[in-house]
Amino acid sequence: MFRRSKKLRDSLTKTRRSFFGQIAGLLGGGEITEETWEDLEALLVQADVGVNTTMALVDSLREQVARGEAHNTQQLEDLLKQELLALLDSPPPMRVDEPRLLTLVLVVGVNGSGKTTTIAKLAKYYKDRGRKVLLAAADTFRAAAIDQLKIWGERADTPVIAHQPNADPGAVVYDAIRASQSRRADLLIVDTAGRLHTKYNLMEELRKVRGVAQKRVHQAPHETLLVLDATTGQNALSQARHFKDAVDVTGVIVAKLDGTAKGGVVFAIAHELGLPVRFIGTGETLDDLAEFDAEAFVDGLFE
Repeated sequence: MFRRSKKLRDSLTKTRRSFFGQIAGLLGGGEITEETWEDLEALLVQADVGVNTTMALVDSLREQVARGEAHNTQQLEDLLKQELLALLDSPPPMRVDEPRLLTLVLVVGVNGSGKTTTIAKLAKYYKDRGRKVLLAAADTFRAAAIDQLKIWGERADTPVIAHQPNADPGAVVYDAIRASQSRRADLLIVDTAGRLHTKYNLMEELRKVRGVAQKRVHQAPHETLLVLDATTGQNALSQARHFKDAVDVTGVIVAKLDGTAKGGVVFAIAHELGLPVRFIGTGETLDDLAEFDAEAFVDGLFE
């Protein structure tokens, strides 16, 4: 647990050194003034916490100060940490770990978000925990996506079920399910399209893939994980809304967190979309995937 938390904290270095570092400096001690509120609000928005989430946070903190729960900025920082932690809540356990013959996980997200790399990291993560994993290359509309998944599958020592470019993604999923059953794999992770040609509707295609999974495996997909690029800040939030509406996203993986100062977007995802963050991408190697730990995350922003 310590090692996982350390990787998570390390991935927050840029966020901590920028806006949240300024917040810690602002709240380092002294009187709470109207200027304190204005500066805090501005810094939270700049850290990509989001306007709506920032307003909710500041309103709640103002009410607590009015009730006498904080008398100086150091106490206000403690209240802010509690509020941030409360935003992240305690989500239910992932269904990946429930006992069943085959668990099927859909991974969705726009091209360039780090989706394919994240899938390989997930494969490695679960293989290290004793699971027998297969990957399905259902992003058939980009030949490069199929090749990329095969390369990462080799690196993760995980078989990839693939068809030719422009094949029916549903057919790929169908064959991958059959292959998983015949090879006695207990976890199938499906890569899906992040963009289609203009004559196709991305979300409709994702619904079709989901439909094939539902017909072939009981209660599948058991998780639908959305990969978001932390470096895009509030654009990631907009993407999440579209995917959530279309394919019933059950959790988020925040990729490239180590490369941005916009780590505050995690709070906007949790508050405005009600989606749990499940994993954090902490670097570029296969082992750079950390389980999300809310306490370590919040602590890591202020250390």
